[in-house]
Amino acid sequence: MKATTLFDKIWDSHVVHSVNQGPDVLYIDQHMIHEVTSPQAFTGINNRGQKVFRPERTLATADHNIPTKDQDKPIRDELSRIQVEKLTENCNDHNITLYGLGHPYNGIVHVIGPELGITRPGMTIVCGDSHTSTHGALGSIAFGIGTSEVEMVLASQCILQPKPKKMRINIDGTLKKGVSSKDIILYIISKISTSGGTGYFIEFAGSAIRNLSMEARMTICNMSIEMGARGGLIAPDETTFEYIKGREFAPSGEEWEKALTYWKTLKTDEDAVFDLELNYKAEDIGPMITYGTNPGMGINITERIPELSEVDENNRLSFNKSLEYMNFKPGDSMLGKPVDYVFVGSCTNGRIEDLRAFASIVKGRKKADSITAWIVPGSHHVESQAKEEGLLEILEKAGFELRQPGCSACLAMNDDKIPAGKYSVSTSNRNFEGRQGPGARTLLASPLTAAAAAVTGKITNPADLI
Repeated sequence: MKATTLFDKIWDSHVVHSVNQGPDVLYIDQHMIHEVTSPQAFTGINNRGQKVFRPERTLATADHNIPTKDQDKPIRDELSRIQVEKLTENCNDHNITLYGLGHPYNGIVHVIGPELGITRPGMTIVCGDSHTSTHGALGSIAFGIGTSEVEMVLASQCILQPKPKKMRINIDGTLKKGVSSKDIILYIISKISTSGGTGYFIEFAGSAIRNLSMEARMTICNMSIEMGARGGLIAPDETTFEYIKGREFAPSGEEWEKALTYWKTLKTDEDAVFDLELNYKAEDIGPMITYGTNPGMGINITERIPELSEVDENNRLSFNKSLEYMNFKPGDSMLGKPVDYVFVGSCTNGRIEDLRAFASIVKGRKKADSITAWIVPGSHHVESQAKEEGLLEILEKAGFELRQPGCSACLAMNDDKIPAGKYSVSTSNRNFEGRQGPGARTLLASPLTAAAAAVTGKITNPADLI
């Protein structure tokens, strides 16, 4: 029998039909929707007089556009209010489960899927959001789709999709103090660029990956999209199974044993061949921070911004444009640069472990007077945990406020916008021009690095504060 990759095993078992010299018709186990990319899709099927084919395979939540304060009051922004109302209406009309504002299960779509036990190994998962790749951390094939494809899945529970090439990225060794999974993925993107994964689905492997918690693995798969990949996944193991066990919608009893038997088969065969394989040492990775306007423009926090002569000739124009926007210069040291805002949250780093990491640095310290900090849990469950574990008390004593769940300043679709010209150390996933607000300057980093900036008011190596 031919040796196959984990990706092949899952993909091939979900192919309903293969178009000759064309895409596959892929069956989708779980469809997730939110208020921003679903309205037009529902309009499409409603105009054709269709019903959602398998509503029990669709889950909805409000997250992108919602406010992170006063969620018990009417939404002030008209567009946001209309989108949330439309989602509620569409879900009612099509008998779809909705975790809307105020629901105890409400949260960012890529946070609630795993934490509720809805995301499981071996599944195919799609959502009208590029960071659907997050769910691949549990050993599933998960990827973002466009609005027309959302309509396709609502109507048929299938999607036309060309099969991507396969890449494996191995990280072996032991991480240094102050280094987290966010640093791993920013390091990889800095090495292969934001287009290095284009056309591939990536399996992350190696001892450093196996030693990560589930939530840390989610951060890595979440940002696989930032290197241009179709998605990322990690083989399920005992860490995965322990994480899922006992969660709200996880299988139990005989169903659990049956599922576990299958999940244990989900791994790449020893002799399987990838189209591309890359290897990195964990010891080479330090706390990372971005200095430019794409996630690939990142360096170790102790390093300097590259000189123009060190930049590929084809990239020099965009490099200069990026530094001009950020008001940085080639050769600048990042350490000590003053910042104005700190944002902890998003589907990348809005989980309980991220809040724990942030609290571990700020405990016993005070927020710098110059810093405005937005600490936004990824779900109500995370918010409740933060309170139960005493993290809220630590944050408040240090001068921080815990906001309500939502995507918040990651993409600034609500009121949480960084003002023009201000610097934000952000635990989110993108630092494009204007991503966090028109003219905002974003520095991507881990929760530990964000915490170090929050208490010092400047870019600081978190290893110095641990």
